[in-house]
Amino acid sequence: MRHVDPAHAEALAAIVSAGSFEAAAAALAITPSAVSQRIRALEAAVGRPVITRTRPLRPTQAGQAVVRFARQFDLLAADLAADLEPGDQGGRRRITIVINGDSLHTWALPALATVAGTLQIEVLREDQEHSLDLLRSGAAAAAITSVAAAVRGCSSHPLGIMRYVPVCTREFRRTWFRDGATTEQLGVAPVIVFDRKDDLQDRYLRSRSRRTLDPPRHYVPAAQEFIDAIRLGMGWGLVSELELRGEADRRAFEALEPGGHVDVPLYWQQWRHGSTALSAVSDAVRHHAAILRQPDAAPR
Repeated sequence: MRHVDPAHAEALAAIVSAGSFEAAAAALAITPSAVSQRIRALEAAVGRPVITRTRPLRPTQAGQAVVRFARQFDLLAADLAADLEPGDQGGRRRITIVINGDSLHTWALPALATVAGTLQIEVLREDQEHSLDLLRSGAAAAAITSVAAAVRGCSSHPLGIMRYVPVCTREFRRTWFRDGATTEQLGVAPVIVFDRKDDLQDRYLRSRSRRTLDPPRHYVPAAQEFIDAIRLGMGWGLVSELELRGEADRRAFEALEPGGHVDVPLYWQQWRHGSTALSAVSDAVRHHAAILRQPDAAPR
């Protein structure tokens, strides 16, 4: 493989971000022909295609590695600019990270607030089991995920465990679980699910029955509105212990069963070749994750 020109890698990253050669050209202030030339040169350097010529345009596996390189190069270039022009607030470093909705809604945002004065932060919200796709593609520099195994080119650090408790309102319990949260009733009582990627409620149902339970479902893809839907009696659902610490929520909800819960381990994965900005965000997130349960305190 020949040397990869950073300008050629930048062109690919611009295509992935903008969605087309023409939009990438506009973002880079060059012609579409120049973008095409850079991509051809890049593919000659790596010896394979870096982007699919379909709609939508997507990076190949090799292209994903190049996009990660381009964005890591941008972070390091921003570090250099900060060293050369200290105190220049106009050149705030940008960083993109992936956080699941529950972490963002409970403990992660205060972590980001501690570094927001010196950085520009873009948060991509994604389920903790699917966030690595954005890290792998180069769309984000770090992610909170439930997967321990590090993505290629990344490091992985345990954060702790989020414990989820199945809850409902007192009135809902009287209507649907008068004789307790039996397998039969769990199969017919309406349940609130975050979105179609959300497997938490089904994980709990699988722990209660060997047969597949498929109750009626309401999909509510927003952290606060998810809880509101349970509070309004639309169904039962799994809510994190962190959410239930408030006095109002403790009074509003009842557990479906004593001791019932689902534990989700969380990990912080980030590019190995980071930057000052990425290190600052990592330190803040890992520090604030102390609020989570630790593995020795949360038996499965």
